[in-house]
Parts: sequence; C-alpha cells; structure tokens
Amino acid sequence: MRESFHIISDGSCDLPPELTQEKNITVVPFYVSFDDEHYLKENTEIGIRDFYQQMVERKGVYPKSSMPSIQDYEEAFLPFAQAGIPVVCICITTKFSGSMQSALNARTILKEKYPQTEITVIDSTINTVLQGQYVLEAVNLRDNGASYHDAVERLEKIKSTGRIFFTVGNMEYLKHGGRIGKVAALAGSVLDIRPVITLKQGEIFPSGIDRGRKRTAKKALELLLEYLRESPLGIRCYSLAVGYGYDREEGLAFRDQALAALQAKGYNIDELPLYQIGATIGVHTGPYPLGFGVIEKGILPGTFR
Repeated sequence: MRESFHIISDGSCDLPPELTQEKNITVVPFYVSFDDEHYLKENTEIGIRDFYQQMVERKGVYPKSSMPSIQDYEEAFLPFAQAGIPVVCICITTKFSGSMQSALNARTILKEKYPQTEITVIDSTINTVLQGQYVLEAVNLRDNGASYHDAVERLEKIKSTGRIFFTVGNMEYLKHGGRIGKVAALAGSVLDIRPVITLKQGEIFPSGIDRGRKRTAKKALELLLEYLRESPLGIRCYSLAVGYGYDREEGLAFRDQALAALQAKGYNIDELPLYQIGATIGVHTGPYPLGFGVIEKGILPGTFR
C-alpha cells in the first residue's frame, strides 16, 4: 500500500535499525571519529556497541561526531521526490547540530529538479532517545491515517512537551566539550559529584548535583515524576522511554526500578521501552549516560479514529 507520507530522521533518533526497518523509517546517519581524520557512519560502518567499547578502552581519547552532508540527505529524499511521496524529515535540535541545515539545502536542490515534491523539515528541538520517541509518534500518525499536513501540524505542536532527564558517569566529557569548567570537573572527580541535566526546547539546563550514580539516577526519576505530576494530562497521553549508554544491565535495572516507582505512584503503565543512546550524544556525555525521555503522544487516547 502506498504510504501517505514517508518519515526520515537523522541518526540522532537512536532507534534500533531493526525497528526503523519494521516501521519504514529512513535514517540518515551521523558520522563518528576517534582520530579527527577517519569518520565512520554510525550503525553502518561502526556499531553503537563498538563505539562505546572504544570509549571505555581508550580513556583520554575523545571521539567527535559529524552531521550528515547535503548529499546524504539528497540521496535519502530522491526516491520519494521521484515517486511523488511527501516527506516529513525530523532533525536533531539546531542548538546541537547543523543537520537540519543540510536537510534544508538538499530540499532546495531537489525542488529545482522536482518542483512538485513536498518535503517538510522539522527542528525537533530534542535529540537521542527522545527524538526517537518523537519519530515513532510521527509513525503512529501516518499509520493511523493522518494526512501529511495534519501530521506536520500535530508534530509541531507536541515537540515543546519533550523532556530528557538524565545523568552521566563523570564530568570528563562535559568538561572536554566545554559544558563545564575545569575546576568544577576536578571537584566533581574528587568528591564523586555528578550532574543531573534536563533538556527541553533545544537546550540543556542543570537540574542539580549529587554524589554517586544511584543518587543522581534517583534524581532523574524524581524529575520525571514531577513533570508527570504537574501535567494536566494523564500518563496515557505520554510516550516514555529509558535511555542508556554502554551498560545494558544497568539500563535494564534502572528501567525496572522506574517502572515499579511509576506503578507505586498509581500510574497505569505496564511497560517502559529501553533504547541505547547513540554516538551523536555519547561523544558529549561519555559512555555512561542514563535517563528518561518523555513527550506528549501524537494521537491522544479517544481523539482519533
């Protein structure tokens, strides 16, 4: 069956390749390098597990990521422009990357060749696992019969509700990326202090510090519970997921703990998806990011056929 529109995202969405294939999503990968010279396509030329393994084994080496090129987006858009299928392209927040600009430039080039083509490029204002949830909400809209234009309108409306609440293993990568000063990083290392961070509307904000992994992970959970408590909508109106980096076992334990805490608060929730945070964000957080993504659903219960 011909799809009403096709969904494309850059690799920051961090959805597993088997899921993007199942859901008919095209992903335009980011690139990652450990030597500033050789850049590899994420999930194509280097797997996420291999990326984190190198980070763990090569301490003091700080990898870099590079955005998709205009040509990368041209190649992704071309088959749909030729077939006359509208495209919704969801990109990482422009505060973190120029990926969206590459997509916009590619759209301009293609529209010269195919004037009737319809490509909407959306600044998701978010990234990583939360961007993946947002992309899946686009899928839900498409697969439930929403038109191209209605889907774009709804996606633009819900993106401001997205939040990431997370912590990291240490401050080294944040220091290297210029997110915190050397003195703060040194103090954090000596005292085992780690930050808790919120991402919303394209920017990151400090949400506290504490000693030890368990305490900062607990604070991230408390931020999620506070967000849900203050919302006028029920939990069924939100898409939630847990994101982790190198340590899947830690991610599983954290997910189970969070699910139990949500149920203890009376939330009717039976499952909580778990996704691995990819290289696009991992280069800034180090190998041990851990936290939540939450965003309003594209289709609210009882509002769609």
